[in-house]
Amino acid sequence: MPLDLSETLVVGISATALFDLAEADAVYKAKYAKNPHNALDEYRAYMLERENESLRDGTGMALVRALLGLNRYAPSESKPLVEVVVMSRNSPETGVRVFNNIRSRGLSISRHAFTGGHSVVDYLDAFAVDLFLTTNVEDAQRVIDAKAAAAAVLKTPPQGGDAPPDDQVRIAFDGDAVLFDDASELVYKTEGLERFHTTENEKQKEPMADGPYAILLRKLASLQKRLPFGADVSPVRIAIVTARSAPAEMRVINTLRHWGVYVNEIFFLGGVQKTKVVKAFRAHIFFDDQDLHLDPAAKHVPSGRVPYRSDSPLYSHLHAPTATAPLVDMGSEPPLLLDKVDAG
Repeated sequence: MPLDLSETLVVGISATALFDLAEADAVYKAKYAKNPHNALDEYRAYMLERENESLRDGTGMALVRALLGLNRYAPSESKPLVEVVVMSRNSPETGVRVFNNIRSRGLSISRHAFTGGHSVVDYLDAFAVDLFLTTNVEDAQRVIDAKAAAAAVLKTPPQGGDAPPDDQVRIAFDGDAVLFDDASELVYKTEGLERFHTTENEKQKEPMADGPYAILLRKLASLQKRLPFGADVSPVRIAIVTARSAPAEMRVINTLRHWGVYVNEIFFLGGVQKTKVVKAFRAHIFFDDQDLHLDPAAKHVPSGRVPYRSDSPLYSHLHAPTATAPLVDMGSEPPLLLDKVDAG
């Protein structure tokens, strides 16, 4: 009988998001630049020689550990609360180092997809993935465009800040263009703050449409209800950290009520920097759509950028020749292993 994962939170994560494989990426890139014909064979030899060596934690490791820890509250092993699937463009043989590091850390991960150089996106539905974490910009964009799952491009691992608690899962979300659709964000970008406030106040009783992370938020809320705790003391703790302020705050509250979703903490910052808030919250991960907020926060807490859909006016706005900030800061992303093989 097939495993029923309809009530299970399933997280797909690339090897480069779970482990720090920046060194392996850089090795392949250097070898490819020197001799593209032999680069793949040399990369394979490099990985095979090091398959028993340990790897540093990647940006997503803290979240994965915390989520898997929730399964201690599962009523039975046959219906886990959380499943994690490692999804990698590596071939199985070059992925042995990843397998070994999963085992050495005692991570309860039994499902994997190693696609030998091809994108893993086509397999998200097969594994019933709700959230896909990756360092590959193109893969994340494909997932968002297809509305296949919530997806984020993870920043490099934080180097400072307090470690998140071991006995909880703490997730912080931005609001507009993440949990909620980007219509309100577009008003602000194109018509200014005053018009944004006027519009949101007029529509405060009108629920916002779903953003790319709305279904994930509902699944987390459902997970809270499956745990033997009240939502206010649940080990799953959810925060919304938004730049909104009065009079735009009530539309957020009313939207959450309409969805039937409880969040533990919410912050209407009105332009105050988000970094200190998510640092104080001690998030296992922080999701936002703008590098302006993510880059400083990522120094202290694991962080992931949520791409805009390619057909979104915001995507077009940020990619226009006159845009002041590109959507993708390629200088901050881990190098890709071109079209043949990606360590993630």
